[in-house]
Amino acid sequence: MEKVRLFDKTFRTFIPYEKIMNAIDDVAERINGDFKGCTDIPVLLCVLNGSIMFTAELMKRLEFNCEVVSIKLTSYEGTSSTGRVRQAMGLTSDIKGRRVIIVEDIVDTGNTIVELKQILQDAGASVSVVCTLLFKPDSYRKDFPLEYVAMQIPNDFIVGFGLDYNEIGRNLKDIYILDE
Repeated sequence: MEKVRLFDKTFRTFIPYEKIMNAIDDVAERINGDFKGCTDIPVLLCVLNGSIMFTAELMKRLEFNCEVVSIKLTSYEGTSSTGRVRQAMGLTSDIKGRRVIIVEDIVDTGNTIVELKQILQDAGASVSVVCTLLFKPDSYRKDFPLEYVAMQIPNDFIVGFGLDYNEIGRNLKDIYILDE
């Protein structure tokens, strides 16, 4: 079991890279099934910075034309959510009348999803669906469905594969859990 030290905390391997890739294969297969033969060009909304790696891997597996648009929202400080979602960077392209697949690294409380759904509605998206690599069902308190969930995990703090601890650890290819 590999361990990594980030600032003042130690993390141990939680989800190895191969298992992450298998989960992305599975979720991409479900999306491909739902979007097969589409004549429009759906938008993949990469929620920065956390979902960069997931978005890149997901895109490689999609069998329909799509456009990538980004947005940056923040709600974390250190290892805990502030409960407030702040838009650090707006949408990088017009999505009016478009179908949007929100690509998230992780959904826990759901506050970010609620904020994103409102932003997309205000921007005129015809429909928006959620695709998340990781989902913490024990933390989720919202009514919005999560159409595409790659993996469910317990309510623990994790880093790696795009997820950070105070902006570091995103580059780790495996996902690590806090080792207390």
